[in-house]
Amino acid sequence: MSAAAKPMTTAEMIDLITDYAQGPKAVDLVVLDLSGASAFTDAFVIATGRSDRQVKAIHDAIHQGMKNEHAMLPSHVEGLAEASWVLLDYGDVVVHVFTPATREYYRLETLWGEVPRRTIASGEPEPTEDSADDDATA
Repeated sequence: MSAAAKPMTTAEMIDLITDYAQGPKAVDLVVLDLSGASAFTDAFVIATGRSDRQVKAIHDAIHQGMKNEHAMLPSHVEGLAEASWVLLDYGDVVVHVFTPATREYYRLETLWGEVPRRTIASGEPEPTEDSADDDATA
């Protein structure tokens, strides 16, 4: 990456982070636009991993992708040892990766009630008729 590379926009950063999160199958991806409500960040990306191991894998995918492909490291990471809630602070974008129970308990989306939000479609394929037939015959 050259020294003259243009800075990444918040929207570009969100797109990259959500793409990296979907590699290890993050679910319930939501982006909260905090640009008009917060002085410390422009957006939250909130994701769920089905277990603490998956939460760590989602963190690793985001961290490695941003580091290796864009030379960006978070200024702060919290919660990696417990992995029920991992936070990665990229300045303009703060990423929260939760286990289902922890996400339900803290309910970040409701704390920021009226801010604009966008749900990111999960990359998981929908069940097909063939797989439903397989289940019925098993």
